[in-house]
Amino acid sequence: MEEVKPKILVVDDEESLREFLEIMLKREGYDITTAENGEVAVKHLAKKSYDVVITDLQMPKIHGMQVLAKAKESDSEMVVIVITAFGSTESAVEAMKLGAYDYITKPFKIDEIKLVIKKALERRILSRENVLLKKELGKQYNFGNLIGSAPSMLKIYDLIGRVCETKTNVLITGESGTGKELVAKAVHYNGPLKDKPFVTVNCGAIPENLIESELFGHKKGSFTGAIADKMGLFEVANGGTIFLDEIGDIPLQTQVKLLRVLQEKTFKRVGSTDDITVNVRIIAATNKDVMQEIGQGRFREDLYYRLNVIHIQLPPLRERKEDVTLLAQHFLEKYNKHLDKDIKKISKEAMDALISYDYPGNVRELENIIERTVSLERGAAILPESLPPVIFHPAAGIARRGGSEQMVTMDGVNLEEIVGNLEKELIEKALKKAGGVKKKAAKLLGISFRSMRYRLEKYGMD
Repeated sequence: MEEVKPKILVVDDEESLREFLEIMLKREGYDITTAENGEVAVKHLAKKSYDVVITDLQMPKIHGMQVLAKAKESDSEMVVIVITAFGSTESAVEAMKLGAYDYITKPFKIDEIKLVIKKALERRILSRENVLLKKELGKQYNFGNLIGSAPSMLKIYDLIGRVCETKTNVLITGESGTGKELVAKAVHYNGPLKDKPFVTVNCGAIPENLIESELFGHKKGSFTGAIADKMGLFEVANGGTIFLDEIGDIPLQTQVKLLRVLQEKTFKRVGSTDDITVNVRIIAATNKDVMQEIGQGRFREDLYYRLNVIHIQLPPLRERKEDVTLLAQHFLEKYNKHLDKDIKKISKEAMDALISYDYPGNVRELENIIERTVSLERGAAILPESLPPVIFHPAAGIARRGGSEQMVTMDGVNLEEIVGNLEKELIEKALKKAGGVKKKAAKLLGISFRSMRYRLEKYGMD
């Protein structure tokens, strides 16, 4: 399937600049249309939609402001970038108030305009995804992805039903793989903010030196590599919800700034002295014991109480075994469809084995097991022999990976060596499956990127 190139309309009455932008942007892989004035641009906009419009302001016949208005009229999510001379920055600011994404002053640097276009396209994609999500709200996030009828889950459904009607901050805790992000989405998409942004931040996947810039943005020149102003994710989420996953991995210095946002609804971009005010609901999640983190000085107690207005504790799958059948059947149907299979059922013997297993990786591990089994199964039913060996011999599996076929004997075993060998093997497999991408491998293992880097250094794999 041929990749669809992003479509950009370049509008400028200066021929040399127009041709330069056309050549440069085509080299970047974009589909470029040019217009020598606003009148031609308006005709183009009447015929087709563009992802990005780059327009000069001062042009004969039709002003750039009218081009902006026409673009927004034809598609409210179309991203418009204004090019302006130094003397007309006031007009550019006015254009931004009318819906322009950004403005670039002449003369501009090539890297600057490339970065602004890249960010503009990211905004366009995000807008499209939000539109699609809103269309799917009724069936996707009406607790539909939270499956289970165990008493502990019924209590969680009830709590979600009550808290989603408010704009209160929520803290979700639970082991990796229990479905914390699904709960966050259920809270957001069933409440008064459902038509507002929902922005997910994996705090553990962002390098420590960049996390403040990601959350709060930065000013051009505030540090090496900051070649343009950047809007932080709190600004992107303004009016809606920001989901801070793996909140326990945020450095203490950033926790102070986050506390200020919670208390005063304001923050400063990195390198700026100007306060930015936002109205954002925070849903945070962690798989760590927060009280233990507080006791060891790694997490601020005042921040914890600000986040923990409503606490949702997700149970591990081993504590709600009655839900394994429902979940396994759900994943069977899901991967039958995704993998174009027609497996009719899970045999009683296979289901009994699935129910007996303890799932250290929780619901995510069960889903991975069913996906693997469906992809390899050739018959009409999933049989016990189709399931991975770990289902039947979890402890023996660990021992084999540690280089021993025996369980603990009177002579003892080297637990550190066994666990270390298993951990190293799982990391190697995750890296292979992720094509060597460390962040993706960390996600597959259910650990933070920082934790992944520590393990790679520990085993000399970095």
